[in-house]
Amino acid sequence: MITVWATILAVALANAAIKATGPILLGNRDLPPKAKAVTALLASALLAALVVTETLGGEGRFALDARLVGLTVASLVLLLRAPVLVVVALAVVATALTRACFG
Repeated sequence: MITVWATILAVALANAAIKATGPILLGNRDLPPKAKAVTALLASALLAALVVTETLGGEGRFALDARLVGLTVASLVLLLRAPVLVVVALAVVATALTRACFG
């Protein structure tokens, strides 16, 4: 139990140190415009990578299953500019129906 709390404390301290590094290194200076542009796109790229790896990855190998159907439905509904709750609901229904039909 002590090991778990020591690990949580170590991770929390490392996280705080990483977050403090940016302001300490930059001071009051602004980032260059190119760095700002890259930073603005970084969150979207990271989120897309997480979605793809969680959807298509399974136990260390490529997996095509009901999650891909749900993601496809969500993508198509997003293209139609539907509200996010509708997108999530339709993706859940599509995934559940696919799992119910094909196991």
